[in-house]
Amino acid sequence: MVQQCLEEKMPIAICHTEKIIHEATPAETTKEALSKNQDTYKPFPIFSAGLCELVSITNDGRLLINVYVDRRLELIEEVQTLPFTIAKCRPYLDTVLQADEISAAEILKDKILHRLIAFAGNDKDVIHRLESDEWQQKSAQAFSFEVFSIIQLEPDLQQSILEDRSALSRLQRVLDVLNEKG
Repeated sequence: MVQQCLEEKMPIAICHTEKIIHEATPAETTKEALSKNQDTYKPFPIFSAGLCELVSITNDGRLLINVYVDRRLELIEEVQTLPFTIAKCRPYLDTVLQADEISAAEILKDKILHRLIAFAGNDKDVIHRLESDEWQQKSAQAFSFEVFSIIQLEPDLQQSILEDRSALSRLQRVLDVLNEKG
C-alpha cells in the first residue's frame, strides 16, 4: 500500500478504527508477521489524508514514512478491499466562520499557543517551533488541525474533534483539554 502511494503520488489515509473485523493469528517471527495478513479494521468514515514520503527502510523490510496530512475526507464507498483498501471519498469541509467567530478563533489559537509553550518547559525545540513565524501566523483553521502534530489526545476525543466542522469549536475543545491538564 505504502509503496503504491509513493510511486503513484496517491494520498494515504490516517484514521481511527471503529472495531476489528478480522483478528490475525499470532506470528512467531517478524518475517511471518510481515508476510501474513494482519488484523483488519473498520475505519471511521471521516479521516485525514495526505501524501507520504519515504524516510527509510528497516533491515527487516518495513518502510518508515512521514505522512503530510493536508485534508479531511469522508468515505463514500470502498473501491478495493484487498490487499488494502482504496476508497472513493469526498472532501469533508468546515463551515465558514463569521467575522466575529474568526476573531474569537484567533484568540483561542493564541491561548493554546501560550499553554503549549508553558507545557513545553525546557524543550527548546518545541518552544522554538511554537514561537516561529510559521506557527504564529497560521490561520486559526489551519492551526486547529496542525496542533495535533504537537499534541496527542485520547483517540475517541481526537476523532470527535476531527469530525467537528467548526474551527472555533475545535480550538475551544483543545483549550478545554489543555486547561484540564494544567
